[in-house]
Amino acid sequence: MKKGKRIAKSRMKVLVLNSGSSSVKYQLFNGNDLSWLVRGSITRIGKNDAECWQERKDGHEVKYTLHISDHEAAIDRILQSLLSKKSAILSDISELYAVGHRVVHGGEYFSQPTLISDDVIEKIEECSQLAPLHNPPQIAGIRACQKLIPGIPQVAVFDTAFHQTIPQYAFMYALPYEFYEKYRIRRYGFHGTSHYYVAKKAAELAEIDFNKSKIITCHLGNGSSMAAIHDGVCVDTSMGFTPLEGLVMGTRTGDIDASAVLFLMRQENLTAEEMDEMLNKKSGVLGLSSYSNDMQKVLQRADTGDKRSELAIDVFTYRVKKYIGAYAAALNGVDLLVFTAGIGENAPLVRSKICKDLDFIGLRLDHFVNQIAQFSEVKISRDDSAVQVWVVPTNEESVIASQTLDVIYEMQKD
Repeated sequence: MKKGKRIAKSRMKVLVLNSGSSSVKYQLFNGNDLSWLVRGSITRIGKNDAECWQERKDGHEVKYTLHISDHEAAIDRILQSLLSKKSAILSDISELYAVGHRVVHGGEYFSQPTLISDDVIEKIEECSQLAPLHNPPQIAGIRACQKLIPGIPQVAVFDTAFHQTIPQYAFMYALPYEFYEKYRIRRYGFHGTSHYYVAKKAAELAEIDFNKSKIITCHLGNGSSMAAIHDGVCVDTSMGFTPLEGLVMGTRTGDIDASAVLFLMRQENLTAEEMDEMLNKKSGVLGLSSYSNDMQKVLQRADTGDKRSELAIDVFTYRVKKYIGAYAAALNGVDLLVFTAGIGENAPLVRSKICKDLDFIGLRLDHFVNQIAQFSEVKISRDDSAVQVWVVPTNEESVIASQTLDVIYEMQKD
């Protein structure tokens, strides 16, 4: 690509990839308006019956199984499907202007989306010890694109980047300082792309200036986190050194006394690996309910009078409420409270429980609107509420596409 030559947005196609340990999710966007053209996923990578799914914007959908050996084979299959004459999505690979990759952990290296180079890949690899389940497959996705579509620029968009503005007093743990110097143990935070998108979108919907606002965002799903955003800048977030800290989640404990962990390891004779498994995969809503990590299923079971499911919901919602109070203090007030992700967008009872008894910040929920609000952009607070409460479906992929274009534009200016 020649520097200084800006291609018309209407001719741009941006591919967004989210590579997981055994999956690749993808969306293809039009550069002129960031509308999606096609989306899909390949799951069960490494299996003979890997599941391939793709949907075009016109509603045409295909599903099939195929042997997919690794991430390179998965991305090769994705590119073939986009170039297929039957799909008519891309007539030629030259229509693909750039690739944006979701990367979970950028450590302290990256506070902005970044053009991928060998040096950037090396730093992402260094951060793999902080995200061993996420960064390695994302590196595999990057390397696959380098091999399969050489010359097409790639951009890394980091889940941790939006939180790099958090002040030191908010991200430091009270451990001996040498461990921060040696291992960079600190609060990093995650879901940053989602928090940024829904905060900015909610400010636009509420007709307030994002850069002069106090916003609390609640990304509530199987993985859950919150962020305090002051004048467009993140000043605190609930996840920490790893995604384990903070809110109660589908299978994660959230905040817990470290001594309780040590006590359990001694009493149950657990290894570090076994304790890690318990904290991350057997706790949270699943552990409390002894039934499911799916909040919708737990809500249905609670309707039958199941006390453990009721307890799981109460613990989950109380933890969110407690963080709202803490972040209201950190921000010295709140203009907007935003709910997003699977639970935040689709669980009215959860939102109602969280918003109950928040009179001290002047929050008044419109219970009727809240009850019918599902997966749509809607204000669920009353007009006389001092805090506007919004449900905003997250759209991390469109942010990645937009930021990928911005990085390429800046590169062309140099």
